[in-house]
Amino acid sequence: MNATKTHLTFAALMGLAGVALLAAAAHVTGTANVQTAGQMLLFHASVVIGATAARKGGHLQDALARFALSAIIFGAVLFAADLARRGFANEALFPRAAPIGGWFMLGGWLGLAVAAVTARRT
Repeated sequence: MNATKTHLTFAALMGLAGVALLAAAAHVTGTANVQTAGQMLLFHASVVIGATAARKGGHLQDALARFALSAIIFGAVLFAADLARRGFANEALFPRAAPIGGWFMLGGWLGLAVAAVTARRT
């Protein structure tokens, strides 16, 4: 599977999990952590889909964009998994999981910015 298919597959699964977590927050747990986890996955799934399209259209420097998208996916999933575990089980996934995920997301966003500036297509 190539990077495009991989990123789009993960984006779809992130969207699926995001909707499921938002439903759980509304109907099962009612915790803000579960709601935030769902929102984080949905927001970043949309980013991955849009940035993948921009990368394929030549609007983002390819290698950097692939790396940045992978960082965003990893970070969002880690962050959301930690918040969901806190919401459902009242314990962390592992120490500092959410901040680590947050740093990966921030790095991925910065990487997308650099990929946009360094893209050859105008």
